[in-house]
Amino acid sequence: MTRMTIALADGVVEKLAKVATSRSRRQSEFVATAIRRALWELEEKETAAACTRQPDSDVDAYFDPDVWEPSCPAGETRRWPCAGAPSA
Repeated sequence: MTRMTIALADGVVEKLAKVATSRSRRQSEFVATAIRRALWELEEKETAAACTRQPDSDVDAYFDPDVWEPSCPAGETRRWPCAGAPSA
């Protein structure tokens, strides 16, 4: 894990102190979580932009649920796992 120093405005530090005490690394966890969330949101925006630029066609978005789940033997109702389905 890499340590880094960041500069925050006094008002931000005061707000941070209200939601996460400096004891037992709560502020560090809070800031690290905020950074991860911000990075994830950027990735989501990039993915949405890419999907807008090049959306899936009907062929690309093909979906067949029978490919995803094994068929149940004749006479059984669909429940997971089916008696005849291989176990993981």
